[in-house]
Amino acid sequence: MLGGKWNLRSKFCCRSSTTEMVPGFSFVLSETVPKPNTIKTMHYSQLLSCIRVPHAVLLQPKKSWSSSNSNARKTVGHCTKVPRNANLEKLRSEYLFPEISRHESEHIKKNPDASLIRLGIGDTTQPIPDIITQAMAEHVRGLSTIQGYGGYGAEQGNMALREAIAGKIYQDMGIKPDEIFVSDGAQCDISRLQMLLGSNVTVAVQDPSFPAYIDSSVIVGQAGELEEETGKYGNIIFMNCGPENNFFPDLSTTPRTDIIFFCSPNNPTGHAASRQQLNQLVAFAKANGSIIVYDSAYAAYITDDSPRSIFEIPGAKEVAIEISSFSKFAGFTGVRLGWTVVPEDLLYSNEFPVIKDFNRIVCTCFNGASNIAQAGGLACLSTHGYQELCNVIDYYNENAKILVDAFSSLGLNVYGGKNAPYIWVHFPGSSSWKVFSEILEKTNIVTVPGRGFGPGGEEYIRVSAFGRRERILEASRRLKKISVDEERGFFFSFH
Repeated sequence: MLGGKWNLRSKFCCRSSTTEMVPGFSFVLSETVPKPNTIKTMHYSQLLSCIRVPHAVLLQPKKSWSSSNSNARKTVGHCTKVPRNANLEKLRSEYLFPEISRHESEHIKKNPDASLIRLGIGDTTQPIPDIITQAMAEHVRGLSTIQGYGGYGAEQGNMALREAIAGKIYQDMGIKPDEIFVSDGAQCDISRLQMLLGSNVTVAVQDPSFPAYIDSSVIVGQAGELEEETGKYGNIIFMNCGPENNFFPDLSTTPRTDIIFFCSPNNPTGHAASRQQLNQLVAFAKANGSIIVYDSAYAAYITDDSPRSIFEIPGAKEVAIEISSFSKFAGFTGVRLGWTVVPEDLLYSNEFPVIKDFNRIVCTCFNGASNIAQAGGLACLSTHGYQELCNVIDYYNENAKILVDAFSSLGLNVYGGKNAPYIWVHFPGSSSWKVFSEILEKTNIVTVPGRGFGPGGEEYIRVSAFGRRERILEASRRLKKISVDEERGFFFSFH
């Protein structure tokens, strides 16, 4: 096998005697790669055919893509004069969930007969109710007829669906259909909002929090350099939201920022903010002239009287944008459908309406959500469809109770699992990546290390309740068979 590794840049390659990488990938050359003196004559597609890439996963991240010895690099193809986006260079080399997939893939390779239970990435598993898939199927069949065919729809979404969201989700909150923008999912809308806000705003995030808020802030240029010791980016305020403060930041010590990203029920902790907490948050934003970007993607899982929308709080329409999704509510993780609410009352410092700029962003960058997906979304909000979805959510909530019981039986402090499909488990004094690896090795159960959600997630793991009941029960049985030795750094062993 040839020595060294390869760095693929666009359609071209460079060779180095030191480690070189495609962002996120370490490539291993197969035995069939020709000798170095023949590489120059190879077509790009021929060279790619000699590279073995693992099944859609990312290998171990490195801190730098560049060779430490520039003299060792020999150009095989053509390098442009276009510099790399400096903001992307600031990012950690891996996004969290592909990294989990890499560990999972390596574990399967070492243990090919293992019966793996995936409780890591929060992907729904229950089938979408028939009434909803039938609505989508009927729309598809209609596309083959003169009467049923339709092309582009409104970029903001079909008005019937916007009206249904306003009436079903935001009834009595004063949200108008024209303030709702239907999209292909909440995560995409996070990036569209970042484009709206630009690079000159200051940002605060919950710690721990969903990594897309931080990563998108880095990409658009809102962040400084990554501080290796703390795991925090400069210019981003990390608001501690742990059990010691009831998963809500101490606003009396929180500096003013332009934007506050806030998720409730929170991913990963599973905590749903109380009405009193959200009243404080809205008052804080008003006093500071800030905008709250409120993520309510898991609101349907709330079982107590916690608010399901920021717009349940008086005055929120003057300081908040809300993003939400059909993904976890309706099992649309693959169908892709979400929405964002931008109230007409929300104004910039120069009194210009934020909604007008967001509409401009949407019309420029988006051709509208799939009409097929929107037909399904409309069925989700029908009386029958909504009840069917509530039954599925009850199923996942029961899964969460089973997992909470399993971890609690080990004497661990367990949070979440009541108003969200996530369980947040504490292993004091332990590395979350080490705990993740121990559980995977000892039980063949995939979780997510809390450190991936920010510095505040260290010592925790997140466990997803999305799964079929038989697998959740099997996971519970496996977990209850292990012993946790806290004195040995939470070493796991079967008893």
